[in-house]
Amino acid sequence: PEDEIRNNWRGDSVLNDGSDVGLDLSKGWFDAGDHVKFNLPMAYTVTMLSWAAYEYPEAFENSGQMEYLKKEIKWVTDYLINCHPEPNVFYYQVGNGNADHAWWGPAEALEAEMQNSNSPMKARPSFKVDMNSPGSTVVGESAAALASASIIFKDSDPSYSAELLSHAEQLFNFADTTKSDTGYTEAENFYKSWSGFYDELSWAAVWLYLATNDSQYLDKAESYVEDWEKEDQSDLIK
Repeated sequence: PEDEIRNNWRGDSVLNDGSDVGLDLSKGWFDAGDHVKFNLPMAYTVTMLSWAAYEYPEAFENSGQMEYLKKEIKWVTDYLINCHPEPNVFYYQVGNGNADHAWWGPAEALEAEMQNSNSPMKARPSFKVDMNSPGSTVVGESAAALASASIIFKDSDPSYSAELLSHAEQLFNFADTTKSDTGYTEAENFYKSWSGFYDELSWAAVWLYLATNDSQYLDKAESYVEDWEKEDQSDLIK
């Protein structure tokens, strides 16, 4: 919608995302020039935007951009909340990467293309991780996104901030308990964390510490530093 984000020259698309699993996953961002919603880079991007707002609020306020930035962040955090219908269930992708790469067209044409029974784009499946098939990297990164955003909305929308923080804490616990990416299979050929998941656990825990001032999160973040992946034959962090 025009009043949400400054892209009113674009038409609606994928409003039924998530309907295959009974969820509203219509928000969020496509990846690059494709039409798949990959939650790992999406969550990272939102965390970086929230970090910018956290570090330089005056710059955004003085330039009149803070409200636009918050709307952009909220567009994704709303989506990430909906991707998390249960404490230990998280939908990490919408759309099929291989099928999407076989189709070239604008987002506005996608709805019509999905009506073509012969098209590789006829379905936009939703993919999840859970306790039996976990994905600590994407879940940890999403916890960081929601925790950092909770700080940005704390003053202007405290109830939404609290909701973000609640989901962030549950997601962190999910990622921290499972410590595995065995269920993160659909996105593996597109966005895989070659450095493992411990850096995401530290990243998420630091943002949760900043959001809660609970030193247990800081202790967690520091305890995982020794597990961060290093470059081969080097002490450099990947």
